[in-house]
Amino acid sequence: MIVALGLSYRPLGDYMAKVYSSEKHYKPEKWIYKAIGANANTEMRWPAYLRGVLAFSAVSVLFLYLLQRVQGSLPGSLGFVSIDPDQAFNTAASFVANTNWQSYYGEQAMGHVVQTGGLAVQNFVSAAVGMAVAVALVRGFARSRTGELGNFWSDLVRGTVRILLPISVIGALVLVACGAIQNFAGIHEVGQFMGGAQQWNGGAVASQEVIKELGTNGGGYFNANSAHPFENPNPLSNLFEIYLILVIPFALTRTFGRMVGSIKQGYAILGTMATIWVVFTGLMMWTEFAHNGPAFDLAGGAMEGKETRFGIGGSSLFAVATTLTSTGAVNSFHSSYTGFGGGITMLGMQLGEIAPGGVGSGLYGMLIMAVIAVFIAGLMVGRTPEYLGKKIGTREIKFAACYILITPALVLCFTAVAMALDTPSNSMTNSGAHGFSEILYAYTSGANNNGSAFAGLNADTQWFNSTIGIAMLLGRFLPMVFVLALAGSLAEQTPVPETAGTLRTEKPLFTGLLVGTIMIITGLTYFPALALGPLAEGLAA
Repeated sequence: MIVALGLSYRPLGDYMAKVYSSEKHYKPEKWIYKAIGANANTEMRWPAYLRGVLAFSAVSVLFLYLLQRVQGSLPGSLGFVSIDPDQAFNTAASFVANTNWQSYYGEQAMGHVVQTGGLAVQNFVSAAVGMAVAVALVRGFARSRTGELGNFWSDLVRGTVRILLPISVIGALVLVACGAIQNFAGIHEVGQFMGGAQQWNGGAVASQEVIKELGTNGGGYFNANSAHPFENPNPLSNLFEIYLILVIPFALTRTFGRMVGSIKQGYAILGTMATIWVVFTGLMMWTEFAHNGPAFDLAGGAMEGKETRFGIGGSSLFAVATTLTSTGAVNSFHSSYTGFGGGITMLGMQLGEIAPGGVGSGLYGMLIMAVIAVFIAGLMVGRTPEYLGKKIGTREIKFAACYILITPALVLCFTAVAMALDTPSNSMTNSGAHGFSEILYAYTSGANNNGSAFAGLNADTQWFNSTIGIAMLLGRFLPMVFVLALAGSLAEQTPVPETAGTLRTEKPLFTGLLVGTIMIITGLTYFPALALGPLAEGLAA
């Protein structure tokens, strides 16, 4: 995995930098601009860029909601009825926010038109929106004496057409070769199971699976997600899907270095992401392979909830990759992990999914943490903090502080209300610490735009569909407001010349400072909640 990512890092990162720096528009892109009435050559300041993000996303939510509501009247619906209003809202918010939380059984609810024309399309464009916002922030660091951050419509289309689509075509062919299905078959019986007929429907699974992972989306064609053999047939496809999850977020650090004119700065961000990813992977392997009783001894580790074709290693690697990014796909069930293992998946999301994070969202989240880190370093030495030649003043630190406060506020407030009311808590399958973890995980997943589920929680209720839907929308778009505002503020500045007192942010020392800042902020924010859930469960085991 590390070798494959290393071989892809430089060419993909350089290619993405060229895509977002190019002034040339391909003919298919011009057709798209003409169809939507956009002028791709107009530079935008941050309020205009933000309006583009919000307008496009609002239209996407409305379109996807209406598509689900009329599903029963559409061809290719496989006989499925239209989706209920609360679930349609939840699903529309989920896929547009790049969360892909699913409170329904995909193979029993969504027909071919909604799956391919609605959900799969949002897998592409929601990922492209995140990449566009990240590139806008990078331009804020790279530019000076201007408030212009590029053109949202151009960034959106290029990210989709030039990056996501070509890789997805190749990736879908690889998954089909591995055994994933790709068809528009109807519902058919495949045998007997527990005294009754087993029914499955086909679908364009491989093409949706590849962008599900590549765009760090996570919504599966089937309820079992990437544990289903139609989506993830064997260990080779499993490794390939983990690669797809990680390749763009890691390579974007190279893109960042290219666009700001310092490859070493990109390496510093990469080093931070890689350090956290390696540590989390090691901890997950350790806690899941550890023997703690005769059942674990016989199975060779904690095999409950894991597919035998992937084993503990393939499952643990997938779980860490999907929760340290905003993917949310699962090839095992996190509720069945050990207490500490479940806590690791939860903590990965609570870090802000920045190691390496989602496509785009991981990079801009890490850059926000870098701004916080240089501010802390400046306080320690009594010097005005600077990052990439830009002063981090009162205005900039307010934007960064608002960014890091939004998601924890959503997670902890919604969790507290849900635990205080009778109706939401009745959806818990388990009691005690594990039951609390189910609800904490659900809101952590929703507000951080991850989408994975702890399992065991009945989330298909009006309360959870509505509140998690609101958490997903606020958790996605409110942080973008402060990211773009920060980008605009940085782009207006005049660069500060480097002096002997300037903090060298391309050095390993800064990487260590950044890792420490991330862990301390997350620990102070979430430790009391984690102590009530996975930590209490793990210590009691």
